[in-house]
Amino acid sequence: MRDFSDLSEREILALAISSEEEDGRIYADFAEGLRTDYPATANLFTEMALEEGDHRRRLIDLYRERFGEHIPLIRRQDVRGFISRRPVWQIRPLGLDTVRKQAQLMELETTRFYRRAASKSTDASIRKLLGDLAEAEVQHELTADRLVAENLPAAVRADEDRTARRMFVLRVIQPGLAGLMDGSVSTLAPVFAAAFATGRPWDAFAVGLAASLGAGISMGFAEALSDDGSLTGRGAPWGRGAITGLMTTLGGIGHTLPFLIPQFHTAIAVAIAVVIVELLVISWIRWKYMEASPVAATLQVMLGGVLVFATGVLIGSS
Repeated sequence: MRDFSDLSEREILALAISSEEEDGRIYADFAEGLRTDYPATANLFTEMALEEGDHRRRLIDLYRERFGEHIPLIRRQDVRGFISRRPVWQIRPLGLDTVRKQAQLMELETTRFYRRAASKSTDASIRKLLGDLAEAEVQHELTADRLVAENLPAAVRADEDRTARRMFVLRVIQPGLAGLMDGSVSTLAPVFAAAFATGRPWDAFAVGLAASLGAGISMGFAEALSDDGSLTGRGAPWGRGAITGLMTTLGGIGHTLPFLIPQFHTAIAVAIAVVIVELLVISWIRWKYMEASPVAATLQVMLGGVLVFATGVLIGSS
């Protein structure tokens, strides 16, 4: 890699051309990834990609006037300390907030880099060129604000934000809640049955750990294999499976850990307190994201938890 300070004016201009081309392609990728769910925002990024293409053409015209037809290949990754862009596939799924923030960051990073580089340069022509490029990036930001106003009026943006919330619930909250409920409720019976049957906290911990991990693996695979997301829009199957599996394990581990306490009655008391907290968290999530009545959500979850807990205690005490 080369230091930015070692680049000639010709190479700096070539670097700016390749950077504008890459940013334009990123915006086009954003537009393509958002078009199905968020058409207005997709149009915005299509316009921004066209703007980047126009800036690239202007830079090429300037380059031709000063240096001729051949443009050397200099990319961001070839220059030490230059800004880098995350590939679009690394930031999927493309949510509205994610791409809007990424676009703002792209323009901001480029502006900051050009200005810092200009302040360190002792060559007048390079300082002027870098300053001009920084101002061009400021204009990009102003253009982006204008495109937002044109393509995303308040009503459209509010509607897309509601769609984004629904997609988040569908792809993250639902599989996570299913796992948390299964892990928190289904493992109650074996954990407390083992505790009351043996009177030894360590035995209850071993049973709870095995039940939590086993349930997590089972629920994760079940969720991943149930739906590939192509028709329902529920997202990548293995992503949902991972969320479900982790939350299932977490739900079971919560009331299993207290049984590391050697004193039996203390371990039981702490485990019961953890169970109550878990059930309240589940009730809150159902109220917050699933549009359930807070009273109904609490009663339903608590009733299920109490029934499963009582089953474990009865079996363990018999």
